[in-house]
Parts: sequence; C-alpha cells; structure tokens
Amino acid sequence: METQLENLRLLFLFLLLGSHLSSVFSWKKEEFRNCIQTPFCKRARHRNPGSCALVAHDVTIVNGELTAKLLPKENHENPDQDHDQDQSKPLILSLSVYQDGIVRLKIDEDPKLDPRKKRFEVPDVILPEFDQKKLWLQKLLTEEDSSSSVVYLSDSYEVVLRHDPFEVYVREKEGKRRVVSINSHGLFDFEQLKVKKEGEEWEERFKGHTDTRPYGPQSISFDVSFYDADFVYGIPEHATSLALKPTRGPGVEESEPYRLFNLDVFEYVHESPFGLYGSIPFMISHGKSRGTSGFFWLNSAEMQIDVLGSGWDAESGISLPSSQSRIDTFWMSEAGIVDTFFFVGPGPKDVVRQYTSVTGRPSMPQLFATAYHQCRWNYRDEEDVENVDSKFDEHDIPYDVLWLDIEHTDGKRYLTWDRVLFPHPEEMQRKLAAKGRHMVTIVDPHIKRDDSYFLHKEASQKGYYVKDATGNDYDGWCWPGSSSYLDVVNPEIRSWWAERFSSKVYVGSTPSLYIWNDMNEPSVFNGPEDMSSGKMIGNAKVTMPRDALHQGGVEHREVHNAYGYYFHMATSDGLVKRGDGNDRPFVLSRAFFAGSQRYGAVWTGDNTADWDHLRVSVPMILTLGLTGLSFTGADVGGFFGNPEPELLVRWYQIGAYYPFFRAHAHHDTKRREPWLFGERRTELIKEAVHMRYMLLPYFYTLFREANTSGIPVARPLWMEFPSEEATFSNDEAFMVGNSLLVQGIYTERAKYASVYLPGKESWYDLKTGAVYKGGVTHKLDVSEESVPAFQKAGTIIPRKDRFRRSSTQMINDPYTLVIALNSSQKAEGELYIDDGKSFSFEKGAYIHRRFVFSNGKLTSHNVASNAPGGAQFLSECVIERIILLGCSAGPKNALIEPENNNVEIEMGPLLLKSKGSSSFITIRKPNIPVASDWTINFL
Repeated sequence: METQLENLRLLFLFLLLGSHLSSVFSWKKEEFRNCIQTPFCKRARHRNPGSCALVAHDVTIVNGELTAKLLPKENHENPDQDHDQDQSKPLILSLSVYQDGIVRLKIDEDPKLDPRKKRFEVPDVILPEFDQKKLWLQKLLTEEDSSSSVVYLSDSYEVVLRHDPFEVYVREKEGKRRVVSINSHGLFDFEQLKVKKEGEEWEERFKGHTDTRPYGPQSISFDVSFYDADFVYGIPEHATSLALKPTRGPGVEESEPYRLFNLDVFEYVHESPFGLYGSIPFMISHGKSRGTSGFFWLNSAEMQIDVLGSGWDAESGISLPSSQSRIDTFWMSEAGIVDTFFFVGPGPKDVVRQYTSVTGRPSMPQLFATAYHQCRWNYRDEEDVENVDSKFDEHDIPYDVLWLDIEHTDGKRYLTWDRVLFPHPEEMQRKLAAKGRHMVTIVDPHIKRDDSYFLHKEASQKGYYVKDATGNDYDGWCWPGSSSYLDVVNPEIRSWWAERFSSKVYVGSTPSLYIWNDMNEPSVFNGPEDMSSGKMIGNAKVTMPRDALHQGGVEHREVHNAYGYYFHMATSDGLVKRGDGNDRPFVLSRAFFAGSQRYGAVWTGDNTADWDHLRVSVPMILTLGLTGLSFTGADVGGFFGNPEPELLVRWYQIGAYYPFFRAHAHHDTKRREPWLFGERRTELIKEAVHMRYMLLPYFYTLFREANTSGIPVARPLWMEFPSEEATFSNDEAFMVGNSLLVQGIYTERAKYASVYLPGKESWYDLKTGAVYKGGVTHKLDVSEESVPAFQKAGTIIPRKDRFRRSSTQMINDPYTLVIALNSSQKAEGELYIDDGKSFSFEKGAYIHRRFVFSNGKLTSHNVASNAPGGAQFLSECVIERIILLGCSAGPKNALIEPENNNVEIEMGPLLLKSKGSSSFITIRKPNIPVASDWTINFL
C-alpha cells in the first residue's frame, strides 16, 4: 500500500511537471515579494536622510581595537541609565584594522543586556588566519574640535569615527580625501530584539504563507558612500549589466532594489535587479580620478541594496561632511549584525586581493575541470553515454567530462543508481577514464523521506535535519516528493555528509567521479514565496520557510543565503576525504555565498536559449569574478529552449573563453550534441572547442594566479586598463588574463562588430596575426568562423597545439609560445605546470616559468618559490614552436644559450596578407626543456 501511495505521489509530480515544465515555470515577477511586500525593506526605504540620531560615546582602545557605545541622542547625556524595553539599548561598536588596507567594523547589541537570543554571526566564512593580519591599535587621536577619533590604517590611509552623529570613513592621509564611508547620510537603523507586547502583531503573511517571526523585527539598514567613483559593480547574482544601474533617484524608472536572496528562478529575465541563485554582499567602486575601493557585509539574511542616483537626497536638507563626488548606496538586511569590511585598493586587483584575503583565495582546480564538459538533463542510460562518448571521438572533438542529471538515480535518491538504466556504473566510469575522461553526477540537498533509503534513515535517527517552526523535521516538496534537508550549518552534520562520498557508502562511484550540487539555495517546490498557497503550480521552485530552525535556534532567515555555501563546503570536503587528501575535488554548485570560491565552481543557472541570455552571460561571469568566484560559466546553448544553429555556434565560440566551459540543456529540448547541426556547424563548434584546448596551458596558469592572488581568470577591461573611461561600462568584451581580449557576437546574422581595443599598444588578431591599433574602436567584419579575439602586444601566451581526446592525454605534449611584441620590441608571460590533480603543488611540486623577450633575446626564468629539499615536480615537455609577432628587425636565425649547449635553429618567415597585415616568424622545433633556464638569441 505504501509503495502504491509513493507511486501515486510520483505520478502526481510527473503530471504536475509534465513535458511543458519549462513553459509552466516561466519567470513571473509578481510571484515573488517586492520591496513593498517585504516589511523590512519597506520600512527602511521610508527612512529620511539624517534620521539616525546615534552618537558615539566612551570611545577608547581595548585589545587593539577601537570600541564605542552608540546611544540615541536623547540618551547621550545619561549613558549609564537603565533601559527598559521601550527604550533603545546601547549598541556596541568595534573597529579593527588589518594589513594591506583592510578595515573591519562590527556593530551589535550589548550581550550584557541579555537580549532574547544572540544575533547570528555567519561562521566559517572568514579565514581563521585572517585575524593574524590584525594591526594592534596603540593610540587614539582626537581631531581639534573633538568631533572625531582617528586611528592608523597604513602609511597612506587612516580611519575616522565621527561622534555626533556617528559615521565611519576611510580617508587618505595626504589631502584628507575620503575613500569609502558608512552612515554619512544618517540612514543607519538597527531594530533590536525585544519582548513581544500584548496585542502586538509580529507575524508576516505572503500569498497564503505565514512567517511566525518569534523574535519580531530585527532588520538593519545603513548608507555606504564610495567617493570619486564613476561606477559601482558586484553584489551578484543578478542578470544585469556589469556596472550597476541606479535603483532610486530622479529619473530612475526601476523602483526595485537589487535583491540578494538565493532563489531557484526558472527562465530568469535579463536586465532585472531580482536576486537569483547566489548572494555575495560585496560591492566594488571604480573611478578614473581615485581608483578602486570595496565594501563587504558579512550577513547571510535576505538583503536589498539600492544604488542611489545623482540628486536622490536633494531635498533632505542635511549638510554632508564632504563635497567630493560620490556614489551613494543603501544596504538593508532582514537580520544579523553589522559585520562589514572596507577595502581601500587603490587598484582593481588590490581590492580583489584584499577581499579574497578575508574570504579565501579560489581553489586550484584539476586540469581536466578547466577543459570542456558535456552535460544534459539527462543522458538516458549506459548505452546513451557510450554513444555520446564515441561520437566525440568520431568527430575529433575533445572533451573531458560527461555529466549525469537526476534521472540516473534510483527514484531521486542521491548517491544511488538506477540499476536498470545504469547497471554497471563502475565499468562505465572506467571506460571513460581509459581515455582520460571523467564523470560528474548530481547530488542535491533534499533527501527523500523514505524509511528504506539509507541516507534518510540515518539522518532522521541522528536528528540531522533542519526543523520546522514547531521543532519537527522540516518536510518540503522537491524532485523526490516529500523531502527533508540536512542542517549543514552544523559542522558535525557537514562532517557526516562528507563521509557519505566514500566508495563504501556511495556504491558504484570510482575515483574519476565528481559531483554537482544543484537546487542548494535550497530549492523547495512548496515554499513560502510562490502563488500557490502550498500547491506546486506556477513558478513553484522557491525556498525554505524563514522560521525554520537550525542548530542553536538559528532561524533560516538568518542563514538562508549561506545554506548552499555550507552544502558546497561539505561536499567538497567529502571528495577530499574520499581521496585521502591527495585528490583535488571538483564540485559545481548553483547556490553560492562569500567564500564559495574555496570549494569549487559555480554557474549562472537555468538560462534560456536566446541572444539576450548569451549577451548577459558575460557581465554575470565578470561580476562573479570580481567577487572572488573565478571558476564560473554559463550553460552553453542555454538550458531552456532550442537554440538556432547560429546562436549555438556563437555560444560555443564565446563559451570557449569562459573559465568554466560546459554545454547543458533541459530534457524537453532537442538533442544538441555538436554533430547534430550539419557538417559546417559541427566544424565551427569543433574549432571553438579546439581553441579552448589549445589555450589550456594559459588558462591553467591563470587559475594558479587566481589561486594565489584572487585575481579572476575572466576580467572586465577596466581591471587591466583602470584609467580608460571607455572600458568602465563595457561588458560586451572581456579580458582572459592580461593577454587576451574577447568580444562576443550577440545578434544574429551580424556582419560587423564594433570592438574597442584599449591601451596605447597594438593588438594581434588571435587567428590571423593581423595587427590593430590600441585606444581605438574598430569596426570589424564578422565571419561565422569565430568571435573577435586579440592578443595584447607585450605578452607571451603558452599553448599546446596538438589535439587529443582529452586534456589528460595532452599532459606530455610539447608547448608553443606565442610572443606578441610591443612598440619597444618587448614581451613577457608566464607558464605554470603541476601534476594537474593532487595537492602536491602546495608543497612546492610545480614548475613556474617567466618568459621575457627583450633586446632580441627570449629568456626563461624560474619564478617558483620551491623550498630546498621540498616536493619536486618534473616535466620532460619541451617547447616545439615559437611564434614571434610584430618583429621589426627580421632576424634570420637564432642561437640557444648557454654556450655549453649551443644549438643553432632555423626560422621560417611567413607573411600573412589580411586587413591590417602582419608578418610573423616561426621557430620550429627548438625542443628546449620547458622546465630549464635558457636564452634564445635572435640573430
């Protein structure tokens, strides 16, 4: 009988989803709360500038930090008086400074006054070692009028606490120009926890759902100003332009703030401030006159952020303490505390480096993960997998990873296999591994409530599930039907979950199997923010109730945006444990939060096969990179819908330059493997994939740079050209590292493309070598063969030009160096190599070379910081070809030095005739070891 009921539930789910799921679940903004329907946002937006009346009192230095009490102005003269529930209690402010231009400001309720509960502070995001960079404050300076206290930050900057009304800002020591500030407009508000009075209404209702709100209103809001800024960026995830547009102010049409609330939104629309799958409350400002600064609020509750247009405060009547130009923003959160960080830059890379020194550098991926991935919901069975795999070989298209979606499981029970469709999973994986390929399977956070399912049985017995407001295991509806969700906020439960990935527990898995975490916002079909009053209709994929309970009585509202982060963390740790700490994990996550870069890759979610979604993929990926997430991409071809062949080809051509390169599609779409669109289009897709494989050494080197510095692989143009205003709002083109510029084609049947090539130096067409002047917008003819891509003069790019079935089979292949000389006949670049899979590189087992061309010589230098006697990595690879672009002298031959190993090599000059013709010289088979010191003297 129980089995029949389960089958009926699954049938109901299937009928409800049906074959028209993509159209039924189309995005409708009216199905989600807007600011007016969100009480904390509505209250905050109604505050007027200057309404904050808090005064800093008892300012002193304690344990190396500036501390103060924030009191309402009316209580300022009697700060020690008793405070009953009708009066505001003092807030405790602490301000600490750190190396490399970082300031941390915390404001919370005074724990001595015994609030009903401790307000939530987000754990396990800030690196433990970050606190070691704290600068121990010794003294406090008071400005002449005694209105402000000043503390040291660095030789160039200082931090100021203004007392009345309270304000915190960073300024330059010389000239006293401001960089970034909080509460300059007096919009700070902190709703303190209190005891509910008789007749007081705390509950909130939205479309049939009730949020019990047992602790009442607890929101926080404040203004943040960025000085001498032209634009602000960041705060993903939104399908919008790279430069954030004003949401309030004169002439602003869009009235909604940028929302940060992790939600599973089907077929999201572009150019909307609506929040999507992940949230990172980190904003970067950039301007020509001052440079770059940043602001981060460590808070995992729902957040709404306004970018305030010029003149928004014209009628406020307040007198601002600075006449500098600025961009004002307004930050609102439902719960939590003020735990904020200021980053002074002054350059774009400085700010990203500073932010990732707090939240962590991106993890170093395995080499295979940086190559091409083939995915679909779903490859049907083992025969389907084998056919797809063999077709890639038949058409000479390399790939590294084949993915399986939810249908590979036994009734949506994760870490299991449908033994009818996939009877021999280990053998299937081993066949792929024999070609150097890997498999990824999906593992979502919802656990099917089935007493015969080993995961549910153990989690239920151990009490590992999130609870509902009544204290029972939360029961939500997702792909398996009735489901519960692990309380991964609890480190004990994360550790337990990590152990589930051992081969003994995950039967049928092998060491070449890796993991995909989807639906981890968490997505719940019958959650509070749909139109359905509990029934799964319309856009039903929403999330968990805010009053659900986690470890220690933490409400889900307080931790919501970090739930997927913790699940991602636990899964990644599980793969590390599975490999006894020797195998780098690969875990793709849809939900993310600050710090997610430490655990793997993310993608932009369920996009659609249209030109607008191709277009918006670039600013979405660039924004993720700016906020620490370097290993990112968008579903090539679009998840929903059937792309026209031209769109699919264009998507492959630009997707080949995404840091994470994966094709993926919904199960209702037509099959779209690369060979299904005619011979010519197959050839074009193959060329795009081959380009990615050719550039893998360059990409891998960039991933190592991200791993050590936080600087992303894909970068906005202004990150490399920070003083060029023409780049500040350009998000149709992007840099891959510091050497490549890629311009997408975003319209069908395009004949021309306008491409701005920044800088004073020339650029070389990546395919033809044709040279183009920098600092100019070029109107270029567009062919179907590729998107415009250029190498910057003055750079050296390493490549591998032999094509194999997978990146794994290319490991011992020789290298090509492409040298693009600048006007001074100089260039430089780097190459990083390790074993591509283990953590041995952390012990010094890697090769890192810097190539420098100057004065007619190409030299290879070792820049690895290998400790004597430490781990070693050896490579017998050689450089088999050197391509020299823009060489004016026209050398006839070359000599490899040092003299005890002199080898004279031949060169073959080639002349390409095209628009902006350029000659280049090819050195064939110098066969010099890639890991050695050497010099080639061009004669």
